[in-house]
Amino acid sequence: MEKDFRNLLIIMDSKEFKVIFGEIAKSYGFIKAFSGWYKKNAESIAILELQKSNFGDYYQLNIKVFVQKVFNRTYEPNKDLIKSSLGHVNSSETKPYSRILNFDDHMEDNIRIELVNELFNNHIVPFINKTSSISGILNLEEAGEIFLLPAIKEELQNLQYK
Repeated sequence: MEKDFRNLLIIMDSKEFKVIFGEIAKSYGFIKAFSGWYKKNAESIAILELQKSNFGDYYQLNIKVFVQKVFNRTYEPNKDLIKSSLGHVNSSETKPYSRILNFDDHMEDNIRIELVNELFNNHIVPFINKTSSISGILNLEEAGEIFLLPAIKEELQNLQYK
C-alpha cells in the first residue's frame, strides 16, 4: 500500500522565520544590525525588531522611528537604539498580520512568506515612508493615525520651524 505524504508539511519554526523576515526586510532596503533591521535617511532612522514572547512561540513586531536632532541628538544604529523599547514614533504589525508572527498557529510556509510581503507592502513601507520626515509625522499625528508624547510633539514642531 502506497503512503500519501502530501498532507505532511514541514513548517518553518520561529528562528527560520526570522531569517526569512530579514531577507524580505533587506529586499526593501533595511540593513541588519543587532538582531534588528534599520533604514536611515537624513531626517530619521526607522527600526524593525522582532521581539520573542516569553509566553508562547510568537513574535511581536516593533516598528520604531527616531527623528534626527530631537533633543539635540543624532541617532545611529547601535544595540541600545535597536533594542530600545520605544522610539519617537511607534507601530507594530497590525491586527490582520499578527497571526503570521504566531507559530502556535500553523500555516504553510509559502502563505506565511506571502503575508510577510503583504505586511511590508501594506503597512511597514507606507508607515516608514510617512514617518521619514518631521512634516509626515506631524501630519499623521494631526490625522489621529499615531500618538505622540507631548514633549516629542513640541520638539518636532520646534524643529519644523527652524
